[in-house]
Formats: sequence, structure tokens, C-alpha cells
Amino acid sequence: MITVHHLNRSRSHRILWLLEELDLDYQVIRYDRDPKTSFAPPELKKVHPLGKSPVVEMDGEVISESAAIVELICSHHAPQMIPLRSTPEYLRHVELMHFAEGSAMTPILINFYVSKLAEAGAPLHPRIQQQLMSHFSYMDGQLRGSGHFVLDQLSAVDILLSFPAEIAILMGCREKFPALAGFVETIQNRPAYQRAFVRGGGA
Repeated sequence: MITVHHLNRSRSHRILWLLEELDLDYQVIRYDRDPKTSFAPPELKKVHPLGKSPVVEMDGEVISESAAIVELICSHHAPQMIPLRSTPEYLRHVELMHFAEGSAMTPILINFYVSKLAEAGAPLHPRIQQQLMSHFSYMDGQLRGSGHFVLDQLSAVDILLSFPAEIAILMGCREKFPALAGFVETIQNRPAYQRAFVRGGGA
């Protein structure tokens, strides 16, 4: 049994989605953000010292970091979602798995925190917006004709990049990045994605 410590409105939705795609048995322990600060509740620190989500309990271990969780689950249960080593696709897989949680998330998180500063953060907004658009444009250009990032079917990278892709669309970039918009529409229509949404409490 895999246990997912799931925070509403967070990147942990991707883990639920992956588990639903693979039809694996799992349980969800839900946590809600503070309605005023949007921060994770202190209860998550009892699960992992950083107090963040996602965190999973699997094979007797507590594992954090989205990319690590996706990689481990796919390695054990869905090797077809990771390209074969010594192929160009595998190199892209490694690069984009790190990009998803590194380069792509950096301006998104900075934008979130600076938005809390109100007028004090105004001087930073142009640079943050430039970085956001640069990373969203890069993602838009990385999509293959099949609508996926690395393989021509769903892969681990698609799972990981779903979150920054959805952020791009939520920020009103649907027309600016049509390939990314098509990717988001496709994944959100997948039955497994919709089941995960329900299992996560609708967020």
C-alpha cells in the first residue's frame, strides 16, 4: 500500500494522477492550506521535516520531492513511462525531469511569494513575468507532434510538467502557447486525472 500525504492546491495532485493511471492501490491523507496565508499546515512537519507535500510512504520509507517520487513509482511499476537508457529520449527525460522542479518552478514560486508583498513587490514583477514567459515558451516548444514531451505516449515527464503547464494556462497564456494549452486540455480530460481530482478532495 502506498500512502500519499496530499496538500490541496499543490503539486501532490500529480502523484495521485500517476497512481490512478497505473491503477495502483493507495490511500490519501489530506491536508488543507491555511485560508489566510495559503501555507501548508504544521501537521505536515510530523510527516517530513520540511512540512511540504507531496510526501509518500512506500516500501517502509518516507519519500519527498515530486521528481524522486515519480521516478521511483515509474521504475517499480511502469518502466514504459521512462525511455530506455542510452537513447536521446532518455537524455531529454533526465533534463526535463530536473527542469520541471528546478527551472520551471523557480519563477512560479517567486511570483507567488512576491505577490504577497503587494506594492512593495512591484519593482520585481517585470523581471518575474519575463522569466515566466521564457520558461512557458520553452515548454511550449518542447512538445512533440503527439502532444507529449518525451515519448509519443504518456511518460514520467508529462506527469511532472503538468503542474507548471497548468499554471501557464491559469495565468491566461492559452492563446500565447497553444501547444501547452492543448497538452493541459488533453491531460485534464483523461479519466485517471479526473479520478485523482476526486480522490484529492477536488483540489
